[in-house]
Formats: sequence, C-alpha cells, structure tokens
Amino acid sequence: MMLSQPTDGFRLAYDRRGDPAGSPVLLVHGWPGDRTDHAAVAARLAGLGHDVVVPDLRGFGQSDKHDRNPAEYYGAPAQAASVAGLLDELGISAAVVGGYDIGGRVGLQLAVDRPDLVRALVITPPAPGAGRRVLAEEPIREFWYQPFHQLDLARELIDGDVGRARAYLKHFWSHWSGPDFTVDDERLDHLAAAYGAPGAFVASIGWYRAGSGMVARALAETEPDPADRLAVPTTFLWPEHDPLFPRAWSDRLGAFFSDVTVVPVPGAGHFVPVEAPAVFADAIAAVAPQPPPHRR
Repeated sequence: MMLSQPTDGFRLAYDRRGDPAGSPVLLVHGWPGDRTDHAAVAARLAGLGHDVVVPDLRGFGQSDKHDRNPAEYYGAPAQAASVAGLLDELGISAAVVGGYDIGGRVGLQLAVDRPDLVRALVITPPAPGAGRRVLAEEPIREFWYQPFHQLDLARELIDGDVGRARAYLKHFWSHWSGPDFTVDDERLDHLAAAYGAPGAFVASIGWYRAGSGMVARALAETEPDPADRLAVPTTFLWPEHDPLFPRAWSDRLGAFFSDVTVVPVPGAGHFVPVEAPAVFADAIAAVAPQPPPHRR
C-alpha cells in the first residue's frame, strides 16, 4: 500500500501492480466496499502486463477521512479530483478506467473533467437516463438507504461500532449480489473493521450527503445536446441480478454517450468485480492497448 500526495488535503491509499511500462488501468471501487474489491481483477490484468492502479476513494479504506463539508469534499467532482491528482503524480494518462457503483460515477466524472486521463471506461450502473423512474414503487423501496444516509441517525447508529457496521454491510452484500454468490466472513470482517472505525462510516456516506447518490442525480439530470454527449468509449457491464438497476434503464444511454456499449453479465449482482472478476478484467483488456508479447 502506498499513499498519494494530498489533493484538497486528502491522501489516497493505493496499490500498483503489473508492469509500469504496460498500458495503464485504473480500478475504482464502490460502496460499500474498498480497493480490495478489485483484487482478482487487478491480479488478472497485472498478469497480462498492464500497469494497474487501484486506490481507495476519499473516505474509504486506508485513504484520508476528514470531517468536512460533503458537498465540497466528497461528491463526484472532489473524488475525481483526487483520482486525477494520483494519476498525474504517477505520470499516467490515457488509462482505461474500470469502476463499479460509485466508482463508475467517479470514472464518468473523471472523463468529463480530465478526458486526457481516460482512454475508455468499463463500468457498471448507475447510469444516466433513469430519470423519474427511480421514484416508482419498486425502485424507491431499494433506495431507502440513500435518504437514511442524510440523517444524523446514521452516524449515531453505526459510526464507530464494528458490530453494527458489519450487520449493516452484510445486508447490502447479501441483498445486492447474485443468487450464486455468498459473501464470506473474512471479507465481511475486513469491511466491518474498515467501516466501523470512528469516523469511517460517516466519511463513506459523504458521497450521498453530497447529493451524488442515484436518486438525487437521476431527478436532477437533463439530457445534453447531441454534440455534448460524452465521447469517451464507454462499456456498461450490466449485471442480471442487481436489484437497484434494471436492464430497462439502459434505454436512454444513447442520449448521454456518443460511443456506448451495454454488455449483459448473466448470473451476477451488483458487485461485478467480486462476483465475476474474469468478465470485468477481460472487458477492460479488450479495450486497453495490448502490452508487447515480451511484457505479458
């Protein structure tokens, strides 16, 4: 584990694997996880000779967790600024960015703010285009946790308590995953220790308190002019069993992206890098420049 130079006072913990001379890949985790979600994906890509960088986002894992205004320091622009600072520090540009959950949203923000850093995106939902469908009866039952995260009660009930953090995270890792996946105790213990430290849970939900959650974003989004659609080649790996994001919500992607592909991931739920790491890694390898044969 290494630490970046600070951006806005936040240092990112990160791992770097593979060949530094290989084609660069950035892997970004989601909530409720950390950079270890991408362990199997990173190993596979490193074995192919890619230069793989895997950070903890602000407020997660071993990265800094400052108690600051979420709207300024924990939303998508702030998270993308930290990731951009890390890539600049490492001298990396034109990386393939792979992300799931909020990691995908950070990747999208990075592609908008710093297109020089992003060659292509391989991400999972959330995706733009859902609109007010998030308020339908079935979806809104799934998104209950996002308004809950706005309450001081979330801090009072969970922050600083490893046991409560473990129980809370277990719900999501069980409910959001595919039918053939069971999160193991070792993984839950690891995440509970990370999220259960004092201040850690509140830092992790800074994303939602900043208004970057799916419901807030979907209700605020407007379709861009066709000329302003995101031009970075984008692949959405759309899992079969994610209760948050039905496949029907991919129908408006063409209004937001000029080069977008949707790839179904049968059998998988929300945590595609953990549930189907080979699928995730191979999708990245397919759009990344291939290292010379002697580097593989």
